[in-house]
This record gives sequence, structure tokens and C-alpha cells, in this order.
Amino acid sequence: MSEQPVGGADASAPIHGLTAGPYCVQTSTKAVLLSALVFPGTGHVLLRKYGSGLALITIAFVALYYLISKAIEQALAIAEQIQIGELVLDAAQIMEMVSNQSIAADAQWIRVATAVFVVCWLVGIVDCYRIGRMPNRDPEDVLDG
Repeated sequence: MSEQPVGGADASAPIHGLTAGPYCVQTSTKAVLLSALVFPGTGHVLLRKYGSGLALITIAFVALYYLISKAIEQALAIAEQIQIGELVLDAAQIMEMVSNQSIAADAQWIRVATAVFVVCWLVGIVDCYRIGRMPNRDPEDVLDG
């Protein structure tokens, strides 16, 4: 008489070949997680919506590029003032300089770029969920995890 493993599972059954159960993740869930945790638009690429995915990726990348370039520009200006001795290496003074520089003429564009990036992120998440839950999706609606 052969012994069955605990839980009645067959020891020779492949673990990665599951077609149902708690280890499977739906495509819509993977797409939402990609859009939420990686970058806006990546979930659309997983759902094979290449046009909208590329549009979200491009818009979000341009906004993020602008934000990062302005942050680097501001950091270099403060570092230069520290190097020439106009600014003492003190955290309170540096924070004051950062606050004062953000009131500059670029502040409105920085707010716009931030809003565009956040909207792209939210649209990517919500739209991936919506597309993934459509009833006429491909039969590959469930991918093995």
C-alpha cells in the first residue's frame, strides 16, 4: 500500500503547471501591478494594447524627465553655492534654498509635469483594470504565476 503525501496531493504533479487555484494570477491583476509598481503603460503592453501603452509610457517619461532635470538643475545650483562659499553646509540653510528656488518661474511647469505624471499613473492603473476585466478578453485570461 503506497502512502499519499499530506493533503492528498500527488508528489509527481508539476507545481508550475497549475491551471486553477490560489497560485494563478489573472492577466488583469498582473497588468494593474505592472502599471502601479513599475511604470505607467507597462500593464497596457502586457494586455497587448500597444498604442495606449506606448502613449502612456511616452507622456509619463517626458514628464518624469522634466521633473528629474529640474531637480538636478536645482541641486547643482545649490552645490555650486556651497563650493564657492556663498552657502554654509547646513541642512536648515539648504532646505531654505530649496524652498526659495522652487518658487521660481519654473514652479508652475513643475506642478504641471507632476500632475501629468500622476494622472498618467492613475489612468494606467484604472484602464488596465478596466481592459483586463472586459468580458470579451482572450481565453488566456489566466496566466500561471
